[in-house]
Amino acid sequence: MKAAIYEQFQGPVEVRQVVAPAAGPGDVIVRVKATGLCRSDWHGWMGHDADVRLPHVPGHELAGVIEEVGREVRHWRRGDRVTVPFCLGCGRCPQCQAGQQQVCDQYFQPGFTGWGSFAEFVRIPFAAHNLVRLPDDMAFDTAAVLGCRFITSYRGVVAQGRLRGGEWVAVHGCGGVGLSAIMIAVALGASVAAIDIDEDKLGFARRIGAAATINARTVEGVPAAVREITRGGAHLSVDALGSRETCQNSILCLRKRGRHIQIGLMAGPEANPRIPMHVVIARELEILGSHGMQAHQYPGMLQMIQDGKLHPQQMIGKRVGLEEAVQELMAMDTFRGVGVTVAVLP
Repeated sequence: MKAAIYEQFQGPVEVRQVVAPAAGPGDVIVRVKATGLCRSDWHGWMGHDADVRLPHVPGHELAGVIEEVGREVRHWRRGDRVTVPFCLGCGRCPQCQAGQQQVCDQYFQPGFTGWGSFAEFVRIPFAAHNLVRLPDDMAFDTAAVLGCRFITSYRGVVAQGRLRGGEWVAVHGCGGVGLSAIMIAVALGASVAAIDIDEDKLGFARRIGAAATINARTVEGVPAAVREITRGGAHLSVDALGSRETCQNSILCLRKRGRHIQIGLMAGPEANPRIPMHVVIARELEILGSHGMQAHQYPGMLQMIQDGKLHPQQMIGKRVGLEEAVQELMAMDTFRGVGVTVAVLP
């Protein structure tokens, strides 16, 4: 099969022929029709993720068609249109038994613990616990957008953040995660203050419903600006980028008893930020992490999409082929472009 592969961290990523995967008893093989390009893939290529073993094929935001079904997999067949969460639960550990597959003790992540979806075919283990059936009218590129950033934002805002209509949400970083969080928060009846350093991204945030925008490059004191706009501070604040600065700004912009959600990965030199714990204590703030979403939680989100309340297709900034996606991957630290880049395969 054709796949994008690298043999050293920060080294060349090449599209070439490699051996196609085969299905084990509990696996399915998915023919990839579309796969999103995510900053997490860049972190893997940089060597920031301990799960990645070389040589490696990245990619974890995928949608496609089942090509092969393992003998122990029930209720799925060749030709079914599917997507999967980026973190696959084993179905057996205590976390999975409690319905929390996103923090499985034996998790599998395509594109990290195993080869991913920058390829014609990808192996999906624990298939019975993780496959999500796509609506017949949902395009594969739209489904690929859901795979990481959208579902992570959805669960972060809805389940972890417990957002209620009428609240103020601050979203720090208007990449794929941030824009998804803005769209979801607006759909739930919240007001959003979007923060970024790029006016094009802030313009996009306004178009999808942000009530206010802040350019962190030109505004001195982002937390104070948020507190002024929201008349006291955000009820919920999301660090959608994952940097020491955005993490601290997110915590400091909260009103009393507010909730901070860390969605952006804190990796490489941005790991271990300084937390203003004196503010956390004085204001009784909550600091919560959010890591993907379980397959069994997809139906509520998919229903909102089918009802026209969410429009993830608007997140697509660019559609490219696999060869062009390789170049986009290696340049992700430049934060070029608006929205999600999706590689579309034949």
